[in-house]
Amino acid sequence: MEIILLQDVKNLGYKNDKINVKNGYANNYLFPNGLAILATKTSKIILEGTLKQQVYKEQKLRDTAEVLMKKLTNTTLKIAAKVSSTGKIFGSVNNIQISEALKNQHDIDIDRKKITIETIKEVGTYKATVVLYKDIIAECEFEVIAEEK
Repeated sequence: MEIILLQDVKNLGYKNDKINVKNGYANNYLFPNGLAILATKTSKIILEGTLKQQVYKEQKLRDTAEVLMKKLTNTTLKIAAKVSSTGKIFGSVNNIQISEALKNQHDIDIDRKKITIETIKEVGTYKATVVLYKDIIAECEFEVIAEEK
């Protein structure tokens, strides 16, 4: 029986895949749990339209991410932190501060969960890695400076 998956099913396939399964598996497990539909002529046409829309949306997201990547690679941030006389930071700089600095200094809004940095405990220049899309990753330089009193 040919079916179209509505969700990812482990060891079977991914959403919107057209696959063949045994009648009993489809009728007793996939259809009752809302994991698949029968691959009729109408549902195949709807699937083609859905896939075209997905490709268009994905390309749009990819283009936006590439533009943002070019912006970020040419960006240098300055992050002020409270510093001791030896140059050590009280606390540490984290991805929330990087996200806020991008928003305030360059009007770039990026979710903090997409930013990864190493543990920073001293004043200096560092790099943050930002995942913009599945395989589009940008590196952004930032400088940790002493906060003025």
